[in-house]
Amino acid sequence: MAKIAFILLTHKDPEGVIAQAKRLTATGDFVSIHFDARAKAADYAKIRAELGANPSVSFARRRLKCGWGEWSLVGATLEALRAAEKAFPRATHFYMLSGDCMPIKTAEYAHAFLDAKDVDYIESFDFFSSDWIKTGMKEERLTYRHWFNERNHKWWFYTSLEWQQKLGLSRPIPAELQMMIGSQWWCLRRRTVESVFDFIDQRADVMRFFRSTWIPDETFFQTIVRHLVPDGEISSRTLTFLLFSDYGMPVTFYNDQYDLLLAQDYLFARKISPDAQSLKARLAALWAATGARFSISNEGRSLFHFLTGRGRVGRRFAPRFWETESSLGRERELMLVVCKKWHVAKRLVERMRQVAGVPAVEYLFHEAACPLPDLGGIQTSVEKRNRHRRALMRMLYDYHATNRLVICLDPAAIELMRDFTSDRAQVRLLEIECDFTDDYLLGHARRVGLAGERTPQEVADRLLPTIRYDLKFESDRIKDAHFAALYRMRESADIAENARALAGFLAVPDMEAREIAATEHLFVD
Repeated sequence: MAKIAFILLTHKDPEGVIAQAKRLTATGDFVSIHFDARAKAADYAKIRAELGANPSVSFARRRLKCGWGEWSLVGATLEALRAAEKAFPRATHFYMLSGDCMPIKTAEYAHAFLDAKDVDYIESFDFFSSDWIKTGMKEERLTYRHWFNERNHKWWFYTSLEWQQKLGLSRPIPAELQMMIGSQWWCLRRRTVESVFDFIDQRADVMRFFRSTWIPDETFFQTIVRHLVPDGEISSRTLTFLLFSDYGMPVTFYNDQYDLLLAQDYLFARKISPDAQSLKARLAALWAATGARFSISNEGRSLFHFLTGRGRVGRRFAPRFWETESSLGRERELMLVVCKKWHVAKRLVERMRQVAGVPAVEYLFHEAACPLPDLGGIQTSVEKRNRHRRALMRMLYDYHATNRLVICLDPAAIELMRDFTSDRAQVRLLEIECDFTDDYLLGHARRVGLAGERTPQEVADRLLPTIRYDLKFESDRIKDAHFAALYRMRESADIAENARALAGFLAVPDMEAREIAATEHLFVD
């Protein structure tokens, strides 16, 4: 069975460090601690006094003063890792943790998880071709030398970089290495750790290179492990659940997120708020539990991006200059069917084709598989269609040899509605208001990745009101936009009322409108 040596990097909260070490070793595992040399001596003394006699705890031989982005973080990791490798010969895996991490599974589950696959768990993506780095420097992290800390000595950091660039003092990457990047929170097998130590003992050039690399904790182990271990023995992921905000800051978890954390396909999570005492207590008790079963839905990441994105959707207040000059045509009519239930809108526009003879295209700006004619490549992707939407629409008018066209839009596409209604063409909107049951909303959440088949009922119960409100918010935005020609059909309305809306929207006789409104099973899910 797997035996884990946890490599614990920390710099504060000695009581928390002591509690974490006792908790992890109580289930038969090991802990190796590096406590930042910048921290208070009294705090480190307290940790040594409490844990020094524990045979399952080791300490880094040398404590380093650590700084974000510096080599010192890798150096501290290597010190704690060497101590663990020597002190715990029975350890099969070495797992990086911070003082802000807590388990979100039982020790029993974690051991079985590691036994199931003989692999190293470490994010490892190609440094140059991946988009792992979202902002800031990329190649410059490697190709120039960095001796100053960007946070503490900003002027020296950038002045040094500027002079190296002016003088052409770039440097090559060590021979044979494919530079990789990923999270520092890895879990490696013993033989991998031993291979890493053998490699760095032999390659002084590699060590010199990384010592002056910027943010090497995201590249050092990621590169060397990939260099030493076959691809088939690497799972390019972390076993620690962590999220980052739009600003690159780690997301903090609180007391009400216990069920969410347990449902993720990870063993630990960071960061747990220091104020979340209830959450910490429940997770601490969880680690020692036996016989627990976990329903893994793994929707945490998509849920976070969905919820934080509400209210922060970017709006473009003016059309681009090439769109302003590219009208659909004053003589043309564009009719926008707006409906959240796509199957309802598709049934309706199919009936419009049959009864009114008006050409209709379904969700062309949302659905990649929407059937479109060959229009010279502009139709090949949803991204292209949105980017060149007016040109695309003019080509569709020409293809169908008509001045009247119906298309479907999702209610979230408020900017498309605003863009088209600002055109010189005659543009009308028909919003279809559907009823949404809890079952439908849950199915919608699963389709868009906000929930899974095994999402706990408690999570679903908290999520459904948010989704329902989000749909109402989309409808309210359409109302608040005050479009000049907005018609509305409702599932709860009778055929006569919906026929009146259709007659105005399509500009067709009442009899045709009533025939369309009477479409059988129109609103059936």
